[in-house]
Amino acid sequence: MEFQQLGLIPPIAQAVAAQGYISPTPIQARAIPHVLAGRDLLGLAQTGTGKTAAFALPILQRLAHIAPGKGHRHIRCLVLTPTRELAAQIGDSFHTYGAHLPLRTTVIFGGVGELSQKQALERGIDILVATPGRLLDLANQGFINLKQLEVFVLDEADRMLDMGFIHDVKRVIAMLPQRRQTLFFSATMPREAQDLADRLLYKPETVAVVPPSTTAERVEQEVFFVEKSDKRALLVDVLRDTAMKRVLVFSRTKHGANRIVEHLDKERIGAAAIHGNKSQSARERALADFKAGKTRVLVATDIAARGIDIDDVTHVINFDVPEVPETYVHRIGRTARAGASGMAMTFVEVDERGDWRAIVKLTKQDIPVVEGHPYESTVPMNVVPAAGTAQKKVQDRGREHRRSNPRRHHHR
Repeated sequence: MEFQQLGLIPPIAQAVAAQGYISPTPIQARAIPHVLAGRDLLGLAQTGTGKTAAFALPILQRLAHIAPGKGHRHIRCLVLTPTRELAAQIGDSFHTYGAHLPLRTTVIFGGVGELSQKQALERGIDILVATPGRLLDLANQGFINLKQLEVFVLDEADRMLDMGFIHDVKRVIAMLPQRRQTLFFSATMPREAQDLADRLLYKPETVAVVPPSTTAERVEQEVFFVEKSDKRALLVDVLRDTAMKRVLVFSRTKHGANRIVEHLDKERIGAAAIHGNKSQSARERALADFKAGKTRVLVATDIAARGIDIDDVTHVINFDVPEVPETYVHRIGRTARAGASGMAMTFVEVDERGDWRAIVKLTKQDIPVVEGHPYESTVPMNVVPAAGTAQKKVQDRGREHRRSNPRRHHHR
């Protein structure tokens, strides 16, 4: 299928073609007709599937059917998204695809001054892309009126709930008119997300793409069993490989991400961290340096990395094992993009072995274990602690440095 078969109007089709896109992704091909028909939509898709265009293109087409009047413009579409980075990217997509349309898009988020955002709202806009906190701040100040809203998009719903935004989201929903089209996107559907979807959507069409385990099949994977106290030393050890040109390291916590960067800096390995406690400018600078190749290692939390599209990541390292198995698939999908090869390494301490077993079960793969590395755990493989119990550290200080000739075996 090609984009021209989706019935996009010429100004939008022209903008899509200018980006070099010919064929829609699966979620675009399946979602766009439903959205153009005015149906509510439940889209199950993760980052990297093309979901932004799946809602941006048909929304632009719907809004373009009625040209904005000469008077004050009212907000006709609201896209609510959890992070500043995602909001900026979605705003860029609306600007790109709507380049030949007389529609105005504004992006608002916290961490920057309010003045320019207030001025844009006062001038009048058609499409608003926002994070929940700043939206509510400006609404409370009287700058936002959603009474004439036609389309509401809740993006990354599961991540929104993970970040504790459920009460803010409910406050935003209370501002919406009853009659509207609602598009709900989420990578996973925990119970809280399902409850929210049931509340928001009216007879929705459901579009699901990429089963959770498929992304992992395209990435070469390895697992290292290691003591918790040796993880940072192991990270330095594997980074001695010069083939690891652009490395994304995942930490479970913001504090942990900072500690990893401090350790790498001491070892003279260029690294930067991105997470929610960093300022907007610091995150943008870290991302720009990583994309440009100035910084070799980017350490991120899941929330900060979600929705950030970085090409040419050669390696993903799970410094901490994610507690939700699907998160592992999201993480390692950051490498091996667009046909490139990629490698994912996971460092598993004793307390994380239960989480690792759940990942292996989900992906249905025999993931090779690296044996003989200098920080190999001395706790037997079959020891899997019960959830929440700390294991006594068992370390052998006399371990030989066998990293130069590691052996692999398959372990389920």
